[in-house]
Amino acid sequence: MKVVAYSIKPFEKEFLIRANRKKHDITLISNPLSAETASFAAGKDAVLVFANDDVSAPVINKLADLGIKYIATRFAGTDHIDKSATENMGIKLANIPVYSPEAIAEHTALLVLALSRNLIRANEQVHNLDFRLDELIGFNLHGKKVGIIGMGSAGLAVAAIFKGFGCNVLGYDIDSKIGHDHVPLVELGQLLAESDIISLHAPLINETKGMINKSTIAQMKDGVMIINTSSGGLIKTTDVLTALDSGKIGYLGLDVYESERELFFDDHTNDKQKDALLKRLMDHPNVLITPRQGFLTKESLQEIANLTISNLDLWQQEEPADDDRASKKRGKAKASDSPVTSDHMNLLP
Repeated sequence: MKVVAYSIKPFEKEFLIRANRKKHDITLISNPLSAETASFAAGKDAVLVFANDDVSAPVINKLADLGIKYIATRFAGTDHIDKSATENMGIKLANIPVYSPEAIAEHTALLVLALSRNLIRANEQVHNLDFRLDELIGFNLHGKKVGIIGMGSAGLAVAAIFKGFGCNVLGYDIDSKIGHDHVPLVELGQLLAESDIISLHAPLINETKGMINKSTIAQMKDGVMIINTSSGGLIKTTDVLTALDSGKIGYLGLDVYESERELFFDDHTNDKQKDALLKRLMDHPNVLITPRQGFLTKESLQEIANLTISNLDLWQQEEPADDDRASKKRGKAKASDSPVTSDHMNLLP
């Protein structure tokens, strides 16, 4: 299959090359997909896209005109893709619904620990040879109540970690009322009212968009910690800023951001115009933001690459890449032990 992969980052190349094993003719380019760059797909069968690519209806229509039959995203979320347009143009679509939930869960725990023990401030002080402890008092996780919103694979992995810390874990899931692994599922109102730490792992859909807002924050404990490693759109940033200013929210850890699409994955050091809301968030010493790196482990990157190539394999075999059978086949994808080679991988700037 002839493929062009957009928005390729340097850290992805090795893993995609290893996963491909010379099976598909893939051109790797750093340019994001847009109306202007769609022409790179001429003569290809499929395109691979990432989170910030423009996969709107006009772009999809251009891809269809160029003969593209398949779009695969190297990502779980598909909210950036106009799925009606792909259906109308007869283009098949696949994502990576589950990849290394442990990586996301461990990053979640990292944010919680860094905030709860003031690690960022401590590191800054020590680098200035300031060894005072006055502003570094934290709190134990043991015995705290952790509420997990979204009990999919990542939510379950988070639950296991915090149960290991001796926390009491509650779960809420919009699609299920059945608990998992000794984690009771409760109504959202109960979780908000009782949790010392709230961790978000829900998908971004109409029912969850902006679910952390003025109304739901009012139901939370004073000084609550909120962690979001799922989707920036789950949080209404202006309402969270108000709650940070008042002290209602005591700690905020984000690996995602509501307006991240024009920011994340690129260097904006020299931008003349800065994102005002993001700057206000970062002005708070009790806020920790990372640049959507929860998935960024060697194991996770290889798994994403393997599953991406598996989707291409299924399409080449004229099998669907979006049903239960495909999920089982993708789940068997393993990292290759063969040496890394650039055969059948074309690298463009």
